[in-house]
Amino acid sequence: MDITVVIPTYNRYEVLQRAVKSVYAQSHMPREVIIIDDGSTDNTSQIQNLFPHATYIYQKNGGVSSARNLGIQHASCQWIAFLDSDDVWHVEKLARQVEFHKKNPEVAMSYTDERWVREGVEVKMPQKFHKVGGEIFDASLSHCIIAPSAALIHRKLLDEVGLFDESLEVCEDYDLWLRVACGNKIGLVHEKLITKYGGDVDQLSMKYWGMDRFRVRALEKLVDSNKRERVIQTLLQKYALLLKGAIKYAKIAEIKEYEGKIQYYEQLN
Repeated sequence: MDITVVIPTYNRYEVLQRAVKSVYAQSHMPREVIIIDDGSTDNTSQIQNLFPHATYIYQKNGGVSSARNLGIQHASCQWIAFLDSDDVWHVEKLARQVEFHKKNPEVAMSYTDERWVREGVEVKMPQKFHKVGGEIFDASLSHCIIAPSAALIHRKLLDEVGLFDESLEVCEDYDLWLRVACGNKIGLVHEKLITKYGGDVDQLSMKYWGMDRFRVRALEKLVDSNKRERVIQTLLQKYALLLKGAIKYAKIAEIKEYEGKIQYYEQLN
């Protein structure tokens, strides 16, 4: 099973080396590794000297979705895996997923469980990120339960549902996985096969407040899908939380917006 690995990165030369090393340490070696430098101003371009077999592509800064999409467009394999530059794969990561898909050829996407390290200390993953396999749409509505670094997806699914939404600064993974899960089963390899490192101030999840502001944009794409009822219920819940926050901080424009959204979706419900 031939796999292309897409690694987006921005000003993370030191940890990028760690990530790429974990790819070349895989027991099932990918056929292709593509590093997308999203406009870095540090020494990231030197990565091609350390890993000459990897394909290095530089682009003007456009965000992580733009970088991943460019990697997908350059990928020569039908199976595509993603790795964020601050994460690492465990040695058997790809092998376990290849084994899963050989046993379940009808499933065109899988992901693995994950280990979390924050500021050098392993921490317990919150229950809201509990992993499930199969029909995972409902379990994915509240939060994104699939780390991009854990995902392996066949190109035909991306052709079916589209690529990462470049208009979303964050929650672009939540958005894409929901579009996939809306009509497809997603397999789970129930082993911790990646390590996610967190706590850095430059991480996108640390830079943006109110992540539900982005999740509702993803959900609104699916109002007319076969999951309409659950989507509208979730939109009402999330807009109620956003309204509560807007009232607390006296954000007048947001209060009007969220009240209007709630009224609209209550009529559809």
